[in-house]
Amino acid sequence: MTMYRSPLLDLPGAVPADPPDAGVAAHYGDPIREQRLIAGGEGWVDLSHRAVVRISGADRLSWLHNLTTQRLTTLAVGVGADALVLSPQGHVEHHLQLVDDGESTWIHVEPGSAEPLVGFLESMRFMLRVEVVDVSAEWAVVWQPIRALLPEFVTRVDPQADAVAGRQVFVPRDRLTEFVSGAGPAVGVQALEALRVEAGRPRFGLETDHRTIPHELGWIGSAVVLDKGCYRGQETVAHVANLGRPPRRLVRLHLDGSVRETLPERGSEIFADGVGVGRLTSAAYHHELGPIGLALLKYMTPDGEVVVGAGEAGVSASIESIVERDDSPRPGQAARSALRGRSLL
Repeated sequence: MTMYRSPLLDLPGAVPADPPDAGVAAHYGDPIREQRLIAGGEGWVDLSHRAVVRISGADRLSWLHNLTTQRLTTLAVGVGADALVLSPQGHVEHHLQLVDDGESTWIHVEPGSAEPLVGFLESMRFMLRVEVVDVSAEWAVVWQPIRALLPEFVTRVDPQADAVAGRQVFVPRDRLTEFVSGAGPAVGVQALEALRVEAGRPRFGLETDHRTIPHELGWIGSAVVLDKGCYRGQETVAHVANLGRPPRRLVRLHLDGSVRETLPERGSEIFADGVGVGRLTSAAYHHELGPIGLALLKYMTPDGEVVVGAGEAGVSASIESIVERDDSPRPGQAARSALRGRSLL
C-alpha cells in the first residue's frame, strides 16, 4: 500500500508528521508560533491526508438520520454537524464530520477509514435513492479560521465554538497548492492538535477504542441527540443516559513540564495513589498552558493529582474534568435502592 504524501510537504520548513497524521506537515519550523497564528485567526492547516466520502441522492439525509446518532432530516445547507455510527452494542465505530451542499452530503473522516465506512453504508443502502462514493483521490480537506475569505468550494463550518473552531474546505486535489498559495501562512497539524487538546475535543482513533461509548467522551449533545427515532446502538445510549453512568470519562491533564523535555507517550498508564485508573490518549505542548493531555479515566476517579507513567519516568499531572463526574442518584437507581431497603413483612 502506497503511503500518502501531500504536495504541501514541499513547502519551506515542512517537517513530516507521525501517524495518524503521516503524509502532511507536523509543523513548518515553529509549532508554537503556528499555534498563535491559528488561535488568532490566521493561516491554514493541511488536512489532505483525511478521507472524504460523498453521498448523493434524494434520500441521503433521511437515510443518514436513521443510521447515525445525529438529527439530520432538518440539516440546513452549509451547516456543519458531527454524527456517530454505533455498533449494535452502542460502541463508537465511526465519527463523521459532515456538511450538506443541497445536492450531496460531504463527510471527512480519519485517514484510512473511508473503506470500512463506505462498506457499512453500502450494506445499509437497500432500495433507497442514495449513492455513496469514496472521493478521497479527487478531494482534499484544508482547515481555515472562520475569518478567512469564504472559499468557492464546499465548506463545513465547525458547529462548536471553542479554541479549535474553524471550517474545513473540500478542495479539488489538483488545485490544492493553488488554493493555499493565497490563504496566508502555513500551519502544521501539531498546532491544531494542541488546540484540540485544549478544547477537550475527542478524536476518533486516539480517544476511542473498541469499547468506547459516546457518554465517555462528552459527545452527548454535540454528536448524539437523545430525542430522535431509533438507530443502531440507541438502546445503550438511552440506558446509560437515563439509568447509569459510563465506565470511563474524558479529562484534560495539566502535565508537570519541569521534570522532562519530552511529552509522555500516548497509551501511558495513569495512576492515582499508586493504582492504575486509566490511560493517556493525547498529549501536546500548548502555547499558553504548556504540556497538556487528554486521558480516559475510570468514571469515579476524583479530580486531583495523578501520575502519568510508571516508576521514575512518571510525570505528575492535575485533572481538569471534561466529562463531569456525577455522584447523584440517577432515575431508576434511587427507586431500586428504595425497593431493596423496603421491608417485605
